[in-house]
Amino acid sequence: MQYLYAFLAGGALCLIGQVLIDKTRLTPARILTGYVVMGVLLSALGLYTPFADFAGAGASVPLSGFGHLMAQGVRDAIDEQGAIGILTGAFSAASAGIGAAILFSLLAGIISKPKEK
Repeated sequence: MQYLYAFLAGGALCLIGQVLIDKTRLTPARILTGYVVMGVLLSALGLYTPFADFAGAGASVPLSGFGHLMAQGVRDAIDEQGAIGILTGAFSAASAGIGAAILFSLLAGIISKPKEK
C-alpha cells in the first residue's frame, strides 16, 4: 500500500503542476518555485510532516519535499546554533541533494554533445 500512496500523492502533485501549466500563464519556473515555497509554508504550519508520513517518497521527492527539508533544516539549526542557523540550516539540510544535482549536471554536460541553436 505504501507504493500506491506514494504513487497517488506524487501523481497528484504532478497533476496540479500540469494543470497550472496548461490553464494559467504561469511559467514552469514560477510553478516549481511555488512548489518549494508551498513545502516551506506547509512545513511551518505543521501540515507537511503528516503528509510525508502518509505519502512517503510521493511527498519527499517532489520540490515541495525540498522546501520541507529546507524548512526543517532551518528549524533544527536555529535550535542548535541560534540566529546563525537561519543562514546555514537550509544549506546544511539540503547539501547532499544540491551537491548531487551539481555533479550530475556536470556529468551530463561532459557526456552529451550540446548543439548550437
